Amino acid sequence: MKLHATRGQSLVEFALVVPILLLLLLGLVELGRAWMTKNIMTGAAREAARIYVVPDGGEAAARARAAEILSSGGIIMSPATDCVSFIDNGAYSICTATVTHQFHAIFGGFIPGLDNATLVSTTSMRMEH
Repeated sequence: MKLHATRGQSLVEFALVVPILLLLLLGLVELGRAWMTKNIMTGAAREAARIYVVPDGGEAAARARAAEILSSGGIIMSPATDCVSFIDNGAYSICTATVTHQFHAIFGGFIPGLDNATLVSTTSMRMEH
């Protein structure tokens, strides 16, 4: 086997493998960002539900706290696609806070279906009397 023939083979193998590795790397970066966003949303839903269920709390204060948690995590809520909602089930004294956010991927053009994923986080707590 000649030395110059193996150089060409290595170059072709490298050219075939690099795009796949880059796609996997970009996918892992986006998955990490989505997971971090989901964790911040869970914290915001938990804080909003906690403020809503205490006697001195209310819906406006709970929404403000959720927005504060989300903005501290770098999540900007869009009024058109994102929301913080509450379901007050008075019969069972349970409040459910839901945070919805439209996740926009940085490398969304490379990974199909990841560009506009809707992330939802829900927390339920018992009302305090």
